[in-house]
Amino acid sequence: MSSGRDADASAGPETASSRARDGEPAAAALAAVLAAARGIRAPLVLIDGPSGAGKSTLADAVLERWPGRKPSLVRLDDVYPGWWGLERAGTALARTLVAPVRRGAVGSWRRWDWARDRPGRLERVRPGVGGLIVEGCGAFSTVEPPVDAVRIWVDAPDATRKRRALDRDGGAYDPFWNLWERQWRRHVRRTSPEQSADVRLNAAPDGRIEPHPVAGAAAVHAPARGLT
Repeated sequence: MSSGRDADASAGPETASSRARDGEPAAAALAAVLAAARGIRAPLVLIDGPSGAGKSTLADAVLERWPGRKPSLVRLDDVYPGWWGLERAGTALARTLVAPVRRGAVGSWRRWDWARDRPGRLERVRPGVGGLIVEGCGAFSTVEPPVDAVRIWVDAPDATRKRRALDRDGGAYDPFWNLWERQWRRHVRRTSPEQSADVRLNAAPDGRIEPHPVAGAAAVHAPARGLT
């Protein structure tokens, strides 16, 4: 559960160019996200989807291309209170970060110290400074419809997601993949988050993130299967 995305250079028979494309948002995907937020004063952008789909990479690219004052970016990877904390993180951010910022007050969130497995320092976010991006599994749960937010859903085939997620964390994620997937699938069954998305993005056959639907792209979150 890390925002690091360094893939193992020796993983699989991929070429350097294919590894460079894997998980990166195509120009059309970035354009779709930026268009959805255009004209909204201090927009709230939520980037949600399963682990390994490309959400963190998309958030980085959106922030880099954002016109004018940059929004604050909060990654749920930094907020989850441990491996059982998927839904608790969304509930906490809804109360302490998103609601205050939307009413013009200073919002806050508590980092999770993964190395010590305990709460870390308190972070504060001022309202109105270019807006706010919340990225991570469960991001849509930080607000309740009909709250006005730009909801971006990112998905990829299960095998691709697992490879990306395990490659990027150098083995730290391996023992927890099944645990996290079970939480995620329960969350999806209960809340159907993709149904509220304003923009839906999927992994194309070359690994890049493209607007949905794309020929050959994965269906939005494949049905649950046995976890391995």
